[in-house]
Amino acid sequence: MARVLLLATGDMIAYSSGPGRPGVVSGADLLRTVPARVRPAEVEVEVEDFMAPPSWDMSPSIMLALARRVRSAILDEEFDGVVVTHGVDTMEDTAYLTDLLAGPASRRGAIVLTGAVRPLDDPSTDGPGNLAAALAAAADPALRGAGAVVCLDDRLHAARWVTMIDAAGRPAFTSAPSSPVFRVEESRIRPLATPPPRPPDPEGEPESHVPLIKTYPDIEPALLTAVVDAGARGIVLEGTGAGNVPVTLFTAIAELSEWDIPVVVASRCHTSGAPLDTLPFGLGLAAKAGAIGARGLAPVKARAALMVALGSGGRDAVREWFARV
Repeated sequence: MARVLLLATGDMIAYSSGPGRPGVVSGADLLRTVPARVRPAEVEVEVEDFMAPPSWDMSPSIMLALARRVRSAILDEEFDGVVVTHGVDTMEDTAYLTDLLAGPASRRGAIVLTGAVRPLDDPSTDGPGNLAAALAAAADPALRGAGAVVCLDDRLHAARWVTMIDAAGRPAFTSAPSSPVFRVEESRIRPLATPPPRPPDPEGEPESHVPLIKTYPDIEPALLTAVVDAGARGIVLEGTGAGNVPVTLFTAIAELSEWDIPVVVASRCHTSGAPLDTLPFGLGLAAKAGAIGARGLAPVKARAALMVALGSGGRDAVREWFARV
């Protein structure tokens, strides 16, 4: 019999807004909302309530603590899988950070995050169905080795690719331009696409103080030095196109690189993942100032990656880590 740990963080999937019983229900009560007829057979579910703020206010330190709990549940307590119920606002952030920190846990157990876009007492609530699918996926040995996934509407999205596209409608998440990696059918998972390559195993302790700055024409370079003065150990810049940032930032990027403060450039667009310094002439010029390319990661994913990469050392170690992500 498979053993699955349900880590319940509250938020929309556990929230009732009606006059009868407003508020957030416990993980045990949430599990009872899943009809017995759709619960996966031969699965022992243990429930643990994990204190966390609403996902839109989830700090990096809480995300890291949740990721560590997932890893220890698989490596130290030998659960076959872990399901995390999480608010949808920052689910993709926590999912990818958990994926990066999983290391060998991703090869020994399944890691599934799920949530809901409608409250528990809504007539068309999606929470119980999503939770049933997530439990079935976490118990399926076929998911081992795939890394952390996000499960909604019976689709399993790889943490690296998943993006929230609709705050209230369905589907709320997509993997585009890639595909979901699995689909849940009758309490089993069916492959749809090859999961992305596994990231490097984490080294050392991640850094939580990594700001994400959205660039724009004529942005003030002082914004970069200000966050470093406030204690930032690295910076992610959200650029445009293939990984372009305004020329006004080049001097600041070069100075920060000399101070061993890595600056990673991601893009608000989908990109090929090619290194910045290999792009055609006129693109990726920030690389000449010392910037590190995000290798196709979305800005919020690049922030999670930089947090973990900083555990291995300074700018040169981060550059080498991103070359393998």
